[in-house]
Amino acid sequence: MVWNDCLRDRKEAHEAGLPYVTSGELSRLRITQAKRTGERAWLADVSAVVLQQSLRDLDTAYKNFFDSITGKRQGRKVGPPRYKSKKDARQSIRLNTDAFSLQDDGTVYVAKVGSLKVRWSRRLPAAPTSLTVTKDSCGRYFLSFVVDTEPDILPEAEAEAGIDLGLSAFAVLSDGRKIDSPRFLRRAEKKLRRLQRELSRKAKGSKNRAKARIKVARQHAKVADRRRDFHHKASTQIIRDSQAVYVEDLAVSGLGRTRLAKSVYDAGWSAFVRILEYKAVKHGRTFAKVDRAFPPSQVCSACGFRDGPKPLHIREWTCGECGTVHDRDHNAARNVLFEGRRIVAAGRAETQNACGAPVRPGRKSRHSAVKQEAPGRVGRDPGRNPWTSQAREHVKVPASHSLGHGRRSP
Repeated sequence: MVWNDCLRDRKEAHEAGLPYVTSGELSRLRITQAKRTGERAWLADVSAVVLQQSLRDLDTAYKNFFDSITGKRQGRKVGPPRYKSKKDARQSIRLNTDAFSLQDDGTVYVAKVGSLKVRWSRRLPAAPTSLTVTKDSCGRYFLSFVVDTEPDILPEAEAEAGIDLGLSAFAVLSDGRKIDSPRFLRRAEKKLRRLQRELSRKAKGSKNRAKARIKVARQHAKVADRRRDFHHKASTQIIRDSQAVYVEDLAVSGLGRTRLAKSVYDAGWSAFVRILEYKAVKHGRTFAKVDRAFPPSQVCSACGFRDGPKPLHIREWTCGECGTVHDRDHNAARNVLFEGRRIVAAGRAETQNACGAPVRPGRKSRHSAVKQEAPGRVGRDPGRNPWTSQAREHVKVPASHSLGHGRRSP
C-alpha cells in the first residue's frame, strides 16, 4: 500500500508538471500522517521499518530507471516502477537490525510479529545486517539474511575447464566429461497438465479454484527447486575441480523465441552461469565468458581450421584439413577453453578483433577459410584459425586477479 501510494503521488506530480516528490515528503504524507486516518490506520499494526524500507526500495527503482535511460547503468534497459498487487506471485518485506533479532532458542524475533520458528538450512557465518521475509506463490515463507563474509579460497587446482552448454547434454566439458540434462520440467509435464486441467474447470473466485491454484504452484516450485539444486551441485563440482572456468555467453533470450524455447528455459543456462560466476569469485577461481560471436562449433580444435556452420542434427564431423573426427559438443568445449585462455592472457573480458570491437566473424566455407598469416601476429602457423591461433599456451592467472577483498552474500 505504501509503495502504491507513493508511486501514485510521483506519477501524478509528473503528469501535472510538478517537481519530483522527495522521499521525506512522501514519508510524512504516506506513512506518518496516513496512520492517523481511518482508512490507513492499520499501517500502525506493522513495523515502521518495513514501511520505510518499501519507500527506499521505490527510490532505488527510480534511480535504476533514471540511470538506465541516461546510460549510467549498463546492461538491459530498466523500465519505470510499476504498481504492486496482493495477488503477485512473490510477496516480501525487508528489515534492518532494528526490527529483528536472533534468539538463543533458534527462533527469529520480528517486530510487531513475534518469534518465528525457523527450519535453518545452514549456520550463519556472521551476524546478519538485514533480513528479507519472502512468501512465494505456493504459500511458503523464507528468511534471507545478508552477512559480511570473506572469500573462501580453495586449494589451487591444475585443471582448467571449457564448458559447452546444450540440450541433449546439459554441459560438456573440455576434458570429455558430460553432464546429462535432467529435464525437470519435461518430466513433470504429465502431472502439471492434469493439475492445470483441474484448475481450468474450477469456478473463478471459488475456494476450490484457490486450492487448485496452490497445487499447480507447488508443482512448479518443486520443478524450480530441483533445477536449482542441480545447478548448485554441478557448479560446485566444476569449481572445485578447475582452477579456471570458461563458458560461452549464450543469447538465451533469443533462443527463447524459437521452437526450442521450452527446452532452453527448462535447462536454465543463465542461472547456471550466474552461479558459476559468483562461486568462482568466492573460491578464488578464474572465470571468463567467451563472446557469443565466437564460433566454437565451426572450428577444429586440433588444427584450428574453420569448417563452416553445421546444422544441429550433425553431432559428429570430420575436419576437412587434418581429418580429425570430432564430437560436436566436445570440440566446442575445447575451443571455448582455448578462447577463454586467450581472453584471460590478453586481459580482456570478451572476444575482440584487432580493432578492439567484438568479433563478428563472417560466414566462410571450408574452401574460403583464411590461409595466409594475419598481419601483426608473429610466429603463427599458416592455416591456423584466427580465433584459436594463440590458445595453445597454458596460461595461469593468479587467483588474486579475480578476487575482491570481501563480498556481501545472502
